[in-house]
Amino acid sequence: LCLTSLCSSPPCRAKEIKTKLGTLLQKPDSTIDFIIPYPEKPEKPPKAQKPSPEEALQWRDSLEKLLQNPYGLASFRSFLRSEFSEENAEFWVACEDYKKTKSPVKMAEKAKKIYEEFIQTEAPKEVNIDHFTKAVTMKNLVEPSPTSFDMAQKRIFALMEKDSLPRFVRSEFYHELIK
Repeated sequence: LCLTSLCSSPPCRAKEIKTKLGTLLQKPDSTIDFIIPYPEKPEKPPKAQKPSPEEALQWRDSLEKLLQNPYGLASFRSFLRSEFSEENAEFWVACEDYKKTKSPVKMAEKAKKIYEEFIQTEAPKEVNIDHFTKAVTMKNLVEPSPTSFDMAQKRIFALMEKDSLPRFVRSEFYHELIK
């Protein structure tokens, strides 16, 4: 993945649109596409089990434990949404998913998507990272690897740990969990 593929200048966008349009206009290989509809959305995972009050109490001291618990992550994301900072948790989750990617092609695709959604200036869900971290991340994306977003992810984790977690722990919803 080169940095030129991350740009959104008209020549790059035109080529991307032309490629996508060509793919959409291709005829299906068989009539099976008309018989078996493809699901539009992936199936939702089963609902996360509510933690015990003891387990939820551990989240006060460990953002890592909170984020690793499906119910904790969902609760924390809801809280962040109420504070208009959900992009931080979304970015962290996207980075965790990215690190598990094995295929270099998929890794490059995911890297581009994460960059466009969270890192680039004026991104729809731009996370608050310093200029140096952004520059290092962009440099890492020249040749994507599982560690390309590590510095940015660590900065956002530290921000959530120092700023968002203490507010979450003081929230009414959290207090309901530990009763």
